[in-house]
Amino acid sequence: MLKHGHTGPEAGPRPWQQRAYTIIFLSDTPAGRGFDVALIGTILLGVVLAVLDSFDGIVGPLEQGLQGLEWLVTGLFTLEYGWRLACVRRPSRYVLSFWGLVDLAALLPGYLALLFPGAIFLSAIRILRILRIFQVLNLAGYLGAEWHLVSTLWHSRQRILVFLLSLSTLICLMGTLIFVIEGPEHGFTSIPTGMYWAVITVTTVGYGDLVPHSVLGKLLACLVMLVGYAIIAVPSGLVTAKVVGQQLNDQRRCGGCGHQGHAADARFCRRCGSALPLPQGRRASDRAASHSADQETH
Repeated sequence: MLKHGHTGPEAGPRPWQQRAYTIIFLSDTPAGRGFDVALIGTILLGVVLAVLDSFDGIVGPLEQGLQGLEWLVTGLFTLEYGWRLACVRRPSRYVLSFWGLVDLAALLPGYLALLFPGAIFLSAIRILRILRIFQVLNLAGYLGAEWHLVSTLWHSRQRILVFLLSLSTLICLMGTLIFVIEGPEHGFTSIPTGMYWAVITVTTVGYGDLVPHSVLGKLLACLVMLVGYAIIAVPSGLVTAKVVGQQLNDQRRCGGCGHQGHAADARFCRRCGSALPLPQGRRASDRAASHSADQETH
């Protein structure tokens, strides 16, 4: 069975390439499972080293030890990356694949450290190594569910756009009002500053760096906060309604021609005339009605 979500190039023609391919890309052998365990340990070690490298107070022998471990992890990733390229028939195809780019991202920070010593962005790049856990544990297949959410958001784009435009208009109005009410003497030096206050208030974050002092300003803040709670529920409701509608639409898919979009009470496909499956709720009610009818008969 393939692991790492791998659907790429097949094993090379030589026996050692086929053996290496089996260990790296297949998960149904003891050697392949052992390779996965060792790789997960190396990934976690690399992530821990990246986190520790973000501290400024690590100096002396401990710093040298961490650098040595980082080079060890980089060397292991380099050997593994070279092994992957050596055992596949078309290395260029693997290099340009998503997981091939992730593998490359796990290598580059260690070598970039030679050119840019002490660069803080290298720690952030090295955290990308944690993505390889999805690769090793074969979790990439579960990521396909995210495309259902993306599709739902895309089909709800018009409603979401109207919501965002309405929210932007509200923030502009509230920012202008708080600027007029409070003024520069209370920190609201411009309308964009007021809009910033409106954003952090309507999202119920409230950093506290800008606070209204007048009674009218406090009343406006209360209104904005109450509106914020209602605003948070709107996109959630839009997405949930679309997801439920999509699920019901999938349940009403015709088994004969695959056509969707049938009415909830439709019994036959409007395209080919085949019988449609009943929705889950209706099936449950029909079973309950049938059960009660049987009890009355007996």
